[in-house]
Amino acid sequence: MGNLNSTVILIPAHNEEATVGDIVAQVRRLWRCPVVVIDDCSTDATVPIARRAGATVLPLTIQLGAWGAIQTGLRHALRQGYRTAVTLDADGQHDPQDIGALLRPLTTDAADVAIGAFPERASRARRLAWSYFRGLTGLELEDITSGFRAYNRAAMHALASREASLLDYQDVGVLLILRGKGLRIVEAPVAMQPRAAGASRIFRSWWVVGKYMLQTSVLCIARVGFNPSQPPAAD
Repeated sequence: MGNLNSTVILIPAHNEEATVGDIVAQVRRLWRCPVVVIDDCSTDATVPIARRAGATVLPLTIQLGAWGAIQTGLRHALRQGYRTAVTLDADGQHDPQDIGALLRPLTTDAADVAIGAFPERASRARRLAWSYFRGLTGLELEDITSGFRAYNRAAMHALASREASLLDYQDVGVLLILRGKGLRIVEAPVAMQPRAAGASRIFRSWWVVGKYMLQTSVLCIARVGFNPSQPPAAD
């Protein structure tokens, strides 16, 4: 599976005291690699629980949202010299056993980014959103909102950039930046569980869904125009 000493696991968390300890413990037991929890201004016991489970915790001083937390983690990983970073949620949806499936395409140099895909989890509304954004951007990916991903160092540099700091969400905008840099993206089939607690930040209400759809549509149009026939050329 390659050198796990060069891999770090990044877990963004906001009020995930019910699950974050178990997730950190599972990752450390299965893979024996460093785990970094980026705490997005939790008001519960997320931070002490993550530390007791063996994670390094990066506490944010202002709430940045899931993507801001992940970008903080990627910048930390680059400063620490890691070659690969895996991101997964703290809510129990992603199975740490599947980290190997994400690392495999990177260690064999078959891809720069691997996305843990489980399209069957999607509601009808989410499937419609995915279909709409695939048509708008030309992305040929099934599960475009999965936060279970592995990035090599080139992808980490692209997403640690100031350009990526302007994003609010970790899905379509991130994928467009990676494609624009000519980086190779693949999907790896994984299992996913329902959230153990809480609700999706995007699909928890029609108001939030509408805001997400509008912001992401503007981003897509600004980057690729309407109905692109070809992806942007690599830099």
